[in-house]
Amino acid sequence: MSGRQGGKLKPLKQAKKKGNDYEDEEDIAFKAKQKADAQARKEMASKATKGGPLVGGGIKKSGKK
Repeated sequence: MSGRQGGKLKPLKQAKKKGNDYEDEEDIAFKAKQKADAQARKEMASKATKGGPLVGGGIKKSGKK
């Protein structure tokens, strides 16, 4: 007697695809540019947060209801 009688069977695993086979020079350049842009954004965000908040917090709410 098998323990896998009835119910759904698990699908067989597919072989992993290699993503680098079909990339050409334009794709590689585009990905490099995206990576550089993301790094630049990260640096700009870190520089912007060093100064602290720009405003005093807006309207203050009282503790009373």
